[in-house]
Amino acid sequence: MNRLVARETLQGAAVWGLGVALALTLPGALWKSAQPPPFPFHALLPTALALGSLSLAAPLAVWAGGPFLATRRTLALIEAPPDLLWAALVLALWPAAWGPPGMAGWTAAFLLAALPGEMRWLAQALPAETPFPAAWGGEAVRRARGLALARLWGPWLGARLPLWLTAALVIERLLGVPGLGTDWMDRIARRDRAGLTAWILVLAVLWLLSRPLEREPA
Repeated sequence: MNRLVARETLQGAAVWGLGVALALTLPGALWKSAQPPPFPFHALLPTALALGSLSLAAPLAVWAGGPFLATRRTLALIEAPPDLLWAALVLALWPAAWGPPGMAGWTAAFLLAALPGEMRWLAQALPAETPFPAAWGGEAVRRARGLALARLWGPWLGARLPLWLTAALVIERLLGVPGLGTDWMDRIARRDRAGLTAWILVLAVLWLLSRPLEREPA
């Protein structure tokens, strides 16, 4: 790890450390009898499947479509509706015979809401392909896209995970599914110092894992 990357990592770690310190110094629960909510372990597997699908589908779609996806009007139209409307659409179209949407409906609404925006995010981050590597042919273009997306994948996940958590909260509240976003907000509302500290540490570790070990060449 070179000095610049090490310095940037230390600066980021200091910010996460400040977040942990703030969580630990909260004045405690609003009510003496309030207990921290039980962690929604039932939501871990569906959330992992949704995030795993998103983290693979978005880069694969951008690898196939290239940076031109960032200017496609069709993608912009799909991306435009907020998470609330996608969740309402899933709720309206969900067959009554299947029972409540539950985590399956949440997963569908989350992917519909998040995938178009993440495709645009990655497409905008790709380097230009004209005149090169486009002049070298399709194989060179696909290889260049693959290398660029491999570099972007870790920082992209680290940057977008907190936003996905917020989006999850909106969809969970509309569908009535207690999940990770609801757990985060419940612990903030009840000033659960231990729970908030654990959340911040998990996000900090994910951010650290997304950091590059070496500085990319200019």
